[in-house]
Amino acid sequence: MREIIVCTFLTLDGVMQAPGGPDEDAQSGFEHGGWQKPVTDDEVGAAVAGWYEPSDAMLLGRKTYEIFAAYWPTADPGNPFTDRMNGMRKYVASRTLTDLEWRNSTLLEGDAVRAVRELKASDGGNINVVGSGDLAQTLMRHDLVDEYRLTIHPVIIGTGKRLFAGGAIPTALEPVSVSTTKGGTVVGVYRPNGKPGYGSY
Repeated sequence: MREIIVCTFLTLDGVMQAPGGPDEDAQSGFEHGGWQKPVTDDEVGAAVAGWYEPSDAMLLGRKTYEIFAAYWPTADPGNPFTDRMNGMRKYVASRTLTDLEWRNSTLLEGDAVRAVRELKASDGGNINVVGSGDLAQTLMRHDLVDEYRLTIHPVIIGTGKRLFAGGAIPTALEPVSVSTTKGGTVVGVYRPNGKPGYGSY
């Protein structure tokens, strides 16, 4: 059984939209694209690279796929991550895409939830969901996420798409590993662990 792992960069207030650049995703008038660069550090890069070691595929929504497909095939070949991103199998959940030109890309046919369940039951390594907020939320609603790998950066944006948006299913999380980089970013790995507990003081 393969595991579905959500890998996401977040602001302190939970925004995941457009960390990589000003023009990455301006949907809904988002004006803070590129927020991650000033608040990241080498430790974050090393942690994220490590997230890909046990995984042999990515699961992407349409928008994230298009962003990656426009960048990675011509990215700096001296960057060791370039070969990794181009070489991994990419599974794409989209109702509108028909032609996937990025190497090792496969369009999921039909219902995405059913297709992901079939992927989980297939042979192979872990599958990383990268970015792809709408897809990640769909997978969370259908109890298909096995682990969250998050970098939570010391910046507040106030607006934008959030990973745990309104309507998120209440879930207890078991911390697997949590550390803080020298720049103040929390690098956390968490696994769903049933329903939250409740109490009083």
